[in-house]
Amino acid sequence: MGRRNNEPNSILSQRLILPLVCFASCGLVYALLSAALANGRSRVSEFGRLVEDGVAAQNEGGCCRGIQNLELWGAAVKWGSEFKFNNSEGCCNACKSMCSGKDGPCLCDTWVFCGNREACGSKFGECWLKKQKDSLAPERQEEVPLVEVVGWTSGLIFGKGEGIIGLETEYGTLHIKLLPDCAPHSVAYILELLALHHCAGCQFYRSESRGQSWDSEGNHIENAAFGPPYALIQGTLEAQGTTFNKLPVEDCPTLRRGSVAWIGSGPEFFISLADHSEWKHEYTVFGSVLPEDMHIAEKITTLPTISDVWNNVNVTVLEKPVPLLLRRIRKSHVDEI
Repeated sequence: MGRRNNEPNSILSQRLILPLVCFASCGLVYALLSAALANGRSRVSEFGRLVEDGVAAQNEGGCCRGIQNLELWGAAVKWGSEFKFNNSEGCCNACKSMCSGKDGPCLCDTWVFCGNREACGSKFGECWLKKQKDSLAPERQEEVPLVEVVGWTSGLIFGKGEGIIGLETEYGTLHIKLLPDCAPHSVAYILELLALHHCAGCQFYRSESRGQSWDSEGNHIENAAFGPPYALIQGTLEAQGTTFNKLPVEDCPTLRRGSVAWIGSGPEFFISLADHSEWKHEYTVFGSVLPEDMHIAEKITTLPTISDVWNNVNVTVLEKPVPLLLRRIRKSHVDEI
């Protein structure tokens, strides 16, 4: 990917070619392509009908992650004292099962699970399902002795029209759907930035068009190179005057057109303008640009740039960086999405 200074760029400096194994049988030649599952850490829970819908909805992404040692509050829609599971995935999927349809509105947007036997005691396995007043500013337990919160794991679920923020630029606002079930630590950081009501220093500074390698839908053109240019816009999400703590690696799926991902542990990030299966599973994806806003990202790639070389990789840098503002998006604005 490339950082401006000393970040190694193994993805863009080396082209990875998927091995093609061919064999002949009965006069027919079959090509077998092997693929490894990116998220071996996510497990499909085996519970009853209550969570089956939630599990099925996650088969494609396989995400059900939360943040340990965090207890989120909110109005309870299911009391944990009467609702228990053996692991956090079961609790998470139970919350997801309360969403109507694919990415539909959710009666539950928060799950809280007590999974440490020693710390939880009789509360072990409790699964509290809750609903926040404001899903972009979830309530959390404050000023409570540490012994009372260790053992709790919490996560957010964003349904239809929820969990969408705006990256406002002079060329338009990019609406981004956050993915807390796949990248909870990353989304928590974005929500902290959102609460600051400013993001001085946040900007796009690099732009790479799709060139002749990818079509307008992000599909790679057969026999074309994988760049340069590399079909992305890159920037930073770190507000001046704040201390940034490196983020952990979270879910790293195959990058698709519109994927929003960190470079390393942040705060540098990029928006992919194309499908990048050649980059494998190297980047934590924490959001996705709504398809109708991708023309704004494409517009940024038409701005004047200068050529540079980062870690032996040829890149194009914007002559004038594009400042960013993080904005809350009214739910009514995206109810139809």
